[in-house]
Amino acid sequence: KRHESILALSREHHFGLLFCWKLRQGIKKQVPAERMRPYVKYFWHHHLREHFAEEETLLFSLLHDNLTEQAMLEHKHLKQLAEDIIQAAAVTPDDLNTLANKLDDHIRFEERKLFPHMEEKLPEEEFTELGLRLQRLHATPEKDDYADEFWT
Repeated sequence: KRHESILALSREHHFGLLFCWKLRQGIKKQVPAERMRPYVKYFWHHHLREHFAEEETLLFSLLHDNLTEQAMLEHKHLKQLAEDIIQAAAVTPDDLNTLANKLDDHIRFEERKLFPHMEEKLPEEEFTELGLRLQRLHATPEKDDYADEFWT
């Protein structure tokens, strides 16, 4: 069970996993990678970039150890993958699949290893303060309203 203070981050992880699923569905349906590229840009700019920044500044800064360092490095790598896809002269299904797989792995790492580790190591007061800060940031529910539903 996730600490209630970081439930907003876990809910955003659900949207991240859904993003991965949508890319994989597009690949499976042989949707041209160039048609899916704008969705990567949309999702990066409207969801992932801000989510990563929140985790890095509000959560990872509370505990400096090998797991938070791994999460920071994975964020850096995922940012580079997304930006490479957005800016590349051409994008391939393999590029999209790599991003989907790496993001999926990262989310599962945070949910299964990092978050439980932080819940064990951090004092309750830190989680209470974190929860208040996240609650202010997440007053509006997350939604993915991208128009081109290439995955259907």
